[in-house]
Amino acid sequence: MSKLSKGMSRRGFAKMTATGAMALSLGGILSACAGGSQGSTGSSDASTGTGPNGESQVIITMTPSSEPSAGFDPFISWGCGEHVHEPLIQSTLITTDANLEFANDLATSYECSHDGMEWTFVIRDDVKFTDGEPLTAEDVAFTINGIKESAASQADLTMVNEAVAVDDTTVVIKMAKPFNALLYTLAVVGIVPAHAHDENYGSNPIGSGRYMLEQWDRGQQVILRANPDYYGDAPLMERVVVLFVEEDASLAAAQAGQADVAYTSATLAAGVPQGYTLLNCASVDSRGISLPVVEPGGTIEHQGAEYPTGNAVTCDLALRRAINYAVDRQAVADHVLNGYGRVAYSVSDGMPWSSDDMKCERDVEAAQEMLADAGWVMGDDGVLAKGDVRAEFDLYYAAGDSVRQAIANEFASQMEEIGIRANVIGDSWDVLYQHQFSDPIVWGWGSNSPIEVYNLNYSDGSGNYACLDNASVDYYLDEALAQPRVEDSYDYWKSAQWDGETGFAPRGDASWVWFVNVDHLYFMRDGLTVAEQKPHPHGHGWSLANNVDRWSWN
Repeated sequence: MSKLSKGMSRRGFAKMTATGAMALSLGGILSACAGGSQGSTGSSDASTGTGPNGESQVIITMTPSSEPSAGFDPFISWGCGEHVHEPLIQSTLITTDANLEFANDLATSYECSHDGMEWTFVIRDDVKFTDGEPLTAEDVAFTINGIKESAASQADLTMVNEAVAVDDTTVVIKMAKPFNALLYTLAVVGIVPAHAHDENYGSNPIGSGRYMLEQWDRGQQVILRANPDYYGDAPLMERVVVLFVEEDASLAAAQAGQADVAYTSATLAAGVPQGYTLLNCASVDSRGISLPVVEPGGTIEHQGAEYPTGNAVTCDLALRRAINYAVDRQAVADHVLNGYGRVAYSVSDGMPWSSDDMKCERDVEAAQEMLADAGWVMGDDGVLAKGDVRAEFDLYYAAGDSVRQAIANEFASQMEEIGIRANVIGDSWDVLYQHQFSDPIVWGWGSNSPIEVYNLNYSDGSGNYACLDNASVDYYLDEALAQPRVEDSYDYWKSAQWDGETGFAPRGDASWVWFVNVDHLYFMRDGLTVAEQKPHPHGHGWSLANNVDRWSWN
C-alpha cells in the first residue's frame, strides 16, 4: 500500500507503522551481518540472492523458538529436539528422502540382528571434520553414548545400552530392547568429534555436514556457509541466513523485501506481498485434544514431579466416542485455518503406519444415540447429565496461540449442540502442565516418525496424557518396534489403532479427538526454487531447510 487510505483506522495505521519499524530493524540486522565476524565483507543483497562475496544466498525467517538456545549441539537439542530436523552442520548416519524412505549419509550399509538387539553400521572412510580430522566410528559411538548419558538431551536414546566402535568404519549399537524407530532418531542425530566436543561446542560447532557456522547473533540471526570439504554434492545454496522473528516481523520482512522465504500463518496468508508467492508445505503437524480415560483420584510420576490423573466426565467411554463422531473437523479447517490445512483423524495421517480405521466421519445422530444408550440425559440447561455427573469439563489451551484458542472455541461451540459443555481456559504452559493428565488440553503433535504414536498411546508413553492402559495396544506397539525391518512394522502400528475388536481409534478407546493438520505456509520470493519438501513435522522452523543445499535461484 503506497499511501494511507482515508478509511484506515488508527489501529491499522499503528500496525502499518509498526511493520515499517520492524522492516527497518530487520534491515539493520542484515546490514550488520554483512560486515560481521569471520571474514564477512561487503553487503548482502536480499533482492538478488547474492551474499557479501557474490555467493548464492537465501534469507529465511523462522520463529524465535527455532533458535537453538544452547547452540548447535546434538547432545542437547540441535536437530533432535521437539521440532526434529536435519542438523546441517553435522552429518548423520542416515537420512530420509521426500517419501520418508531411508537413505545413507555417513553409512554405506547397515543391518539389524534377527532379535532386534544389535544394529551394525558401516560408515564412509573419506569424511573429515571442518578442523581437518577424519571422522571415524569412534566419533559415532562417542556421539550416541554422549546423547544417551546427557541429561539435557532431547533425543530419546533410552532404548540403547551402548554404541561400540569395532574398527574405524564399523559401529555396533547394542540395544536394551528392540526398537526399530531408532532409525528415525538417527536420521536427525548429528555426529560430533570426540576430540573437540566440550561445554562450548554449541557456540563453536565442528562438524562434517553440508554447512559450517559462519556467524550467530543470539536472539537475532544465524548465518551458515557451505562446507568446502563436504564429501557429498556441493551445496547449490552457498550461504544461508536465518532470522528469528515474530510472525508480524516475518510479514514485515517479506513486505520490505528483506527475506526470501518468510513464514506466515493462515490468518495472514491471503496478503501475499508483491514479488512473492505462497509456498504451502504439507505437514504432519496435528492439533487434537487429549481425553483422560480414567476416573479422577489417582496420581502419576512424570519427569520428576507428581500430577493428578483422571476426569469424571471424559472417563466415560461412550462420551469420548460421541465426541469423536459429533465433531465437525471440516468446519475447524475452514473456520480456523481458512482452508490452509486438512482434517485429521490421528497424529500420523498419511504416514505408512497410519490406519484408515482412525477415520471418523461426522454423524451427530449416532453420537446422540451413543450418549443416550449410555444413560446421559439432557438437563433443563441444555447440558447432559448421568446421575450426579454433568457433561461439563474444563478445556485448556496455551494462551497466546491464536490457532489453538480458535480450535478450543470452535470445539466448545460444536459440543454445545449435543449437550456437552467445554469451559475454555487459556493459560501458560506452566499451568497447563499441572492439568496434563486430568483435563482435556489442545495439543500440537506430529513427526516424520511413528514414535509419537507410541509415546501418546503406550501405557508408559511419555505423552500418554489420556492415561490409556490397553494391553492389546501395548502388545502391538511393542511388536511394531521389535521388527528388524521397519517396513514389517506397519501392520502392527495399524493394529494398535484398531484390530477389529480393540485399539485407541474412535470406535475403540477414543482417547484423543483429532481435528486438523496445519499447513506450513511461507511467502517465497519469485525466482527462488525450493526443493521438494518432506512432510513437515510439528513446529514452524528448521524442517523447511532440511534440503536448503538443493535450493537455487532461477
